Amino acid sequence: MEPIKRVVLAALACYVPVIYAADTPFTPLEPLSAELELGVIAITGNTESTAVKAKATIKQDFEAWKAKYQIDTLYKRGKNEGETDTRTTAQKLFLSAQSDYKLSSENTSVFIYGSYTDDRFSGYEYQNTVSVGYSARLFASDSSFLDYSIGPGYSFTKTDKGDEDETAIMHVELQYEYKISPNATFQQALSTEAALQSDKNTRSKSETSVSVKLRDDLSMKASYSLTHNSQVLDDKKNTDGTTSIIFAYTF
Repeated sequence: MEPIKRVVLAALACYVPVIYAADTPFTPLEPLSAELELGVIAITGNTESTAVKAKATIKQDFEAWKAKYQIDTLYKRGKNEGETDTRTTAQKLFLSAQSDYKLSSENTSVFIYGSYTDDRFSGYEYQNTVSVGYSARLFASDSSFLDYSIGPGYSFTKTDKGDEDETAIMHVELQYEYKISPNATFQQALSTEAALQSDKNTRSKSETSVSVKLRDDLSMKASYSLTHNSQVLDDKKNTDGTTSIIFAYTF
């Protein structure tokens, strides 16, 4: 049953565009665009550690539908002064896919979304969600815009001890972008998977970033991300934060 839950998330997220692609001849607006991010941080001295952060975002935009796929990873190893063994201190993997079917109004759509999270040190073996809902643009100007998505869904989790849980959620996501200058952009992303039962976990994420173009297809990005769980296991903390400076390549 466990592999089925993981597969169904990816299948549902890709199901909508496959249906419409089979029935409707689309004229692609932007068949494929991608942003690849990579950062490596090495620390020596009293503490020795190496961290690698990588992220890939792939988008497709057609006449009647659009899709977004994302993979985000973090891996860190290190040791303190006096220790002989290097150990893994962070290992995270996040996958998501969202397909939107466009409505008649500009920048409005209905969506289906699925995600998979594997955070080795969170106490969970996995945290999965799937949701459907409505997306729209709240406002837009020459230099900025604010998009949102909202809809009901379901969460599937399994702890390292083998305990499984399922609960209904409300998925809410906000994406704000502001062009500071032709070569600098500020972005703020917020999302929450709010449990509809008070005794269940609500997971929220935030990412704040500023990117500066080094050339047309290469940027340097400074970002700060937070992940908050309202309920945690054992002695785990509610909030995890990551600060990173990375290079981003777009095509």
